[in-house]
Order: sequence, then structure tokens, then C-alpha cells
Amino acid sequence: MAVRIRMKKLGRLHRPFFRLCATDARTPRDGRVLEELGTYDPLVPEVDARALLNADRIAYWLSVGAQPSDKVAVLIKKYGPNGTHLQAQREALERLAQTRRRPIVPEHLVPKFKPQTESEPEGE
Repeated sequence: MAVRIRMKKLGRLHRPFFRLCATDARTPRDGRVLEELGTYDPLVPEVDARALLNADRIAYWLSVGAQPSDKVAVLIKKYGPNGTHLQAQREALERLAQTRRRPIVPEHLVPKFKPQTESEPEGE
């Protein structure tokens, strides 16, 4: 069986999302996969944080003769086991995590919820 490492398209219209998968070369693009090896989200604002790959499994599939597609070969070269952009990817993921964290709200600005007890009437 000829194994290819290629992208499987998910998402919806105008919101693409891809999974990198090891598949039989004869199956359709979105068909049955042997193993999922990572993700690629082209809508992430940080360019180097778009691809998240499982380097150990990609190295395994390449060692047993799997052939990556053209686009996947570029992603493996940049973010794979011995990738050229691994440090930039770590920094981009940290920046992305910082922007997604919510700021700590001071306690005096947090609304207080006072639970209603049975002894208090509702109208007062």
C-alpha cells in the first residue's frame, strides 16, 4: 500500500481548516485516514503558529516510506522533527497564548452576587 501524508480539508465555507493525515494514496482527499498527524489552520493570525505537527509520528511515517504531498513537505521542512522554524513557532505560540489570556479584573469591579434567602421577601 502506497501511503501519502496529505491534508484533509475540514471547516466550512470561507473558514478552512486542515488535518495532516497519513492515508492510502488511492483514497479521496477527505476519505478514510490511517492516522492524523497534526493540524493546519490558515486563519490563525500568527503565521508560525498555524501548523501543529506530531513530529514523532511524522518521522515514523517518513521512515516507513510515506510520501508527503507538496504543501505538506513544506510544512514538515519548517515545523517537522528537524524543522527550520521551530524556534519561531514556539515564540508565535507564546505570543498567541498571551493575547488570548483575559486580563485580571480587580475585585472591586467584579459584580457581587447576593443569593436570595428564603426568609427575605422578594418584593423588598
